[in-house]
Amino acid sequence: MALTLIEAAKQIENPIQSGLVEQFARSTDILMALPFEGIQGNALRYNREQTLPGIGFRGVNEQYQESTGILNPVSEPLVIAGGDLDVDRFLIETMGAGIRTTHEMMKVKALSLAWGRTFIKGDSTVNPRVFDGLQSRCTGAQLITTGNNNNGQALSLTVLDQLIDQVENPTHLIMSKAMRRRLTQAARAQAVGGLIAFNQDTWGRTQTLYNELPILIAGDDNVGNGVLDFDELNPAAAAPAAVCTSIYCVSLGSGMLTGIQSGAMSVKDLGELDDAPVFRTRLEWYSGIAVFHGKAAARLAGISNAAVVA
Repeated sequence: MALTLIEAAKQIENPIQSGLVEQFARSTDILMALPFEGIQGNALRYNREQTLPGIGFRGVNEQYQESTGILNPVSEPLVIAGGDLDVDRFLIETMGAGIRTTHEMMKVKALSLAWGRTFIKGDSTVNPRVFDGLQSRCTGAQLITTGNNNNGQALSLTVLDQLIDQVENPTHLIMSKAMRRRLTQAARAQAVGGLIAFNQDTWGRTQTLYNELPILIAGDDNVGNGVLDFDELNPAAAAPAAVCTSIYCVSLGSGMLTGIQSGAMSVKDLGELDDAPVFRTRLEWYSGIAVFHGKAAARLAGISNAAVVA
């Protein structure tokens, strides 16, 4: 059964580890919403549906024509993410043991933001230590562009609706804060409009919805760079400039798009090192994502920083 990290944290008996996992999930919208499935081993192997079997009609005393569907075997590897954190004994003795917790929370937040970037931008052909993110996975019919303009084009609500229709049982949209502002501006313009609504999420924060789909924000990564800034190339252009952004539509849930992990995130106190007056904490997580359905995610690329049109 797939659970969000916040739900899974409630089942962790160690209160310190449980608190760190919950803080980890709360650092990004994506990790708050993404369900995770626990797996055995270092990879998840499954079959993804490609073609349904044929169906026909027959007359009396006639036979059906045999037809079998096509399943593609897929393997999703786990990757190792984390890091070591050293806190000087001087800081602990002068500021109290709580200073280690403060630094551990900062490390957890950094891991969360780096994982959120990988969820979108991860490319194992560039860095074999990461998993492939949605940008690498959304190809063919699951990649929609605004056109072939080198500088991209303004987001059209008609094309945005096309993106949503390309996903089976869509649950969320993923975009930058700048694109969310563009959508809310369009909703206030009588000539454009847009089905914008607001509600509260689990933590009481105001959440924006378009066409009844909650909008998840892909914000900054662990070094302060925007994950979905206007710095992308339009994949349909001949000589694209890095001035575009993308919007993703996803179906999060079992049998669609989920995270995978082997056990919960590990936080280990290694104590004081022999060769340095520091106390070390090691944070590590074996995780990845799995796209079980061919229409669990789609990308709309080539969006310029311009006002939304109808």
